[in-house]
Amino acid sequence: MKKSKIICVCHEKGGTGKTTTTVSLGIGLARQGKKVLLVDADPQGDLSKCLGITNPQELTQTLADAMNSVINENSIDPSSVILSHDEGVDFIPANATLAATEITLVNAMGREYVLKEFLSSLKDRYQHILIDCRPSLGLTVINALTAADSVIIPVQTHTLAADDMDGLFKTVGRIKRQTNPQLKIDGIVMTMVDGRTNLARQTIREVRERYGQVVRVFDIEIPYAVRAAEVPGKGQSIFRYDPNGKVAKGL
Repeated sequence: MKKSKIICVCHEKGGTGKTTTTVSLGIGLARQGKKVLLVDADPQGDLSKCLGITNPQELTQTLADAMNSVINENSIDPSSVILSHDEGVDFIPANATLAATEITLVNAMGREYVLKEFLSSLKDRYQHILIDCRPSLGLTVINALTAADSVIIPVQTHTLAADDMDGLFKTVGRIKRQTNPQLKIDGIVMTMVDGRTNLARQTIREVRERYGQVVRVFDIEIPYAVRAAEVPGKGQSIFRYDPNGKVAKGL
């Protein structure tokens, strides 16, 4: 198997479509026959919910346990924190215990490299590892960026989001200088696009003008659809829930 690629789906702002982008991209790759692992790196556990975990707080084995094993130098069977979804992807769930782990990271030796060390034990099993980050620039996100080969930045077109990306670009630059010189930005993907509104068109134009000369802004724009908004509560991807809809066809 080729060396796996770790992709971090990241934005410091909430509601930009990080989780749905991660799930859709991961299951889309799995539908092409790829071995894919999704990592829920958000204490809210939204990715876990999207993949059918009704109450992540009831889980006894999560990403926090994996990271704590590295922090405390304890051995753990990586398979013990991995679940499978019937659309062909594996995933590591998360819940509120990850917030406590982030506090523990503050005083941990090599605190930026904890997630990277754990995921290194899984890279020979998967062709793609996708990390769904929390909407912040805290230590968990820094761990994800340090572990990643590249970053995808989803931007919702319902808000003027260009200014909100400045902090993320600065963080990526700092990660490249200090912990992960190979990190690159794959691109920006516009999400929840309602092309009928001036606000959506203005946001897309602003992002392309401001960042298009620096990083790739994907030509594909994910349209807004009510059916797509319903997906997170269904435990399945848009490909299964609404296979003939404009979102599934646009991915």
